[in-house]
Amino acid sequence: MLDEKDLENDAPKQDAPEVQAEEVVEEVKETVEEVVAEAETAVEEVAEAVAEETTEVVEEVKETAEEVVAEAEVVAEAKEEAAKPADAEATTEEEDEDEIPAPVITMSADSYPGLTGEAHDDFDWSLTKSQSSSYSDQEKSDYLKQYESTLTSVLENEIVSGKVSSIQDGDIVLDINYKSDGLVPMSEFRDTPDLGVGDTVEVYVEQQEDSRGQLVLSRRKAKLLRAWENIVDSYTNGTIIEGTVISKTKGGLIADCGGLETFLPGSQIDIKPIIDYDSYVGKRMEFKVVKINEVIKNAVVSHKALIESDLAEQREAIIASLEKGQVLEGLVKNITDFGAFLDLGGVDGLLYITDISWGRISHPSEVLQLNQKINVVVLDFDENKKRISLGLKQLQPHPWEVLNAEIKESSVVKGKVVNIEDYGAFLEIQPGVEGLVHVSEVTWSNQPINAREFFKLGQEYEAKVVTIDREDRKMSLSIKQLADDPWDTIEEQFPLSSHHKGEVKNLTPYGVFVELKEGIGGMVHISDLSWTKRYSHPSEFTKVGEEIDIVILDIDKSNRKLSLGHKQLEENPWDTFENVFPVGSYHEATVLRRDDRGAIVQLPYGLEAFAPIKHVKKEDGTLADPEEVLTVKVIEFNRDDKRILVSHLRYLDDIRREADETVKKERQEQRQQTRTAVKKQQTSIEKNTLGDLDAFSALREQLKEEEGEDDKS
Repeated sequence: MLDEKDLENDAPKQDAPEVQAEEVVEEVKETVEEVVAEAETAVEEVAEAVAEETTEVVEEVKETAEEVVAEAEVVAEAKEEAAKPADAEATTEEEDEDEIPAPVITMSADSYPGLTGEAHDDFDWSLTKSQSSSYSDQEKSDYLKQYESTLTSVLENEIVSGKVSSIQDGDIVLDINYKSDGLVPMSEFRDTPDLGVGDTVEVYVEQQEDSRGQLVLSRRKAKLLRAWENIVDSYTNGTIIEGTVISKTKGGLIADCGGLETFLPGSQIDIKPIIDYDSYVGKRMEFKVVKINEVIKNAVVSHKALIESDLAEQREAIIASLEKGQVLEGLVKNITDFGAFLDLGGVDGLLYITDISWGRISHPSEVLQLNQKINVVVLDFDENKKRISLGLKQLQPHPWEVLNAEIKESSVVKGKVVNIEDYGAFLEIQPGVEGLVHVSEVTWSNQPINAREFFKLGQEYEAKVVTIDREDRKMSLSIKQLADDPWDTIEEQFPLSSHHKGEVKNLTPYGVFVELKEGIGGMVHISDLSWTKRYSHPSEFTKVGEEIDIVILDIDKSNRKLSLGHKQLEENPWDTFENVFPVGSYHEATVLRRDDRGAIVQLPYGLEAFAPIKHVKKEDGTLADPEEVLTVKVIEFNRDDKRILVSHLRYLDDIRREADETVKKERQEQRQQTRTAVKKQQTSIEKNTLGDLDAFSALREQLKEEEGEDDKS
């Protein structure tokens, strides 16, 4: 610190000391003001984080500034005093004295906390008063540029690197080589618990200066922005990112990739189906981004894509080395209704259900299990479509090649029904060896057999080998030939005209099929069900499963057919009906049913007759309804065709005709009596008076009128 005495001795002896003193004071004041302003700005930027230290720094800067100002004022006063001419000697002495040396102004880092890091080390802190007072505008501009070059150009909304200056009170002080340091809460560095002074981290510049002039940084936003850049790069260029599975959600998992939560679908976790999602929580994995949403900053990732890319190379190598007939070991990874998918060590192959076993199976799970290791043979492959067809049964010889030689024609075998078709059923004698039982070889009966109703899958039957062809691998079987043919002795068992009972097996529009015993049956024609009734369908007479009495009408041994009858159990009533219902006879009849053609009516003794539609009109012109009783006239009787035609209209005509004839006869008798009376009167009268003649004339006119009416009728 310069004292007042030194300043007086060193006072410059110049022609205009007052002017020079004022210039020095102004320069010093400007320098001090700049230093104070910059110091205060630096202090305000870190005031919130390091309040106590900031206060001390401000006080020190202020003290230094006050000292500099005081020194400048002393120098100015000294120069003013020196400028006053006290006497001639004093003036002479002033002219002879040398110029007072400029005071040295020393600046320290404490007086200018805005410079840190490399800027602090590179800046020249020693400035003399003579230097500061003698700077030209150009020099000042150069020095200002030099000073600004020591600072890093920082822009808002960008990521920069910062060095940890200190850690205190739960905050991290970061030096980003800017005019002030930044303060970031330690809570944003939880992912780096070992962070220490001197470490470098990336931060996001939110504001160069807030309302208090402080630099605002964010470690969290830097992580999120960098994470999003990595996600976009992975989506665009296919790069790999890492993340930690933090939770399970509907349909998949949530993975934290550098601070951003992404969705990992369940189908993208692995190439095989995943059931237990919880086992992946907390696990760190690698991903590829398969979908992004720029608006909401969301992404869908896949771990399966990485596995598939690795497997693709293995798949190419495996397919390139494949050969038909090559035997490989595979792991059953999936089972479907049509086959199973096997993992051949990086490439999948399909084992069709028909290539699993020589025998018939309904589902691959009957032979295979998940994660089962089996040997398979390559049947075919397509390098372009990356398809591989595998076979399991081909590793074993074909069952027909090792079929027991004892199985031949006429031998009896036992098998299980494995397939049913309309024409028969296939029996599996042993796995891979099947024989067909045709519907014609099921029973000796000629009754049609429905294979799908007769056979059931899984049922076992014994059958006789009818034909066998080992080269074509075909075999025909017969069930009925295990028993004797009942048609060989049909005449002895069921002679003509013999009566039997049978079970109704089937109904058709033209008859009833009746089974007399197993393998033997016949048909009762619909016309042979009843002598008197006509049925439109046999179901009106009987039902399937009922027993019916029949008589053997005919035997066709060559065609294995029996003609049966039911009405023949009774005598033919038509022999007597001809006398009971002669043509022209009248009978009471009940209308059973009516249609557009006519009506069926029931006569006595249960006999049915037909009346054409116009013959069922009643006297009032309306048609008779069912259940109505009419009097009908037999107009036709056909014994051979067993047909009777009746008419209610003819009955009404006959009634009217008989009534007319009766009236006519009565009138004729009345006229005859009148004539007789007139003649008798004429012969008895000898003389006629005028009055008598008049009476006679009147009587004659009356007779003429009656005769005229009779002629009209």
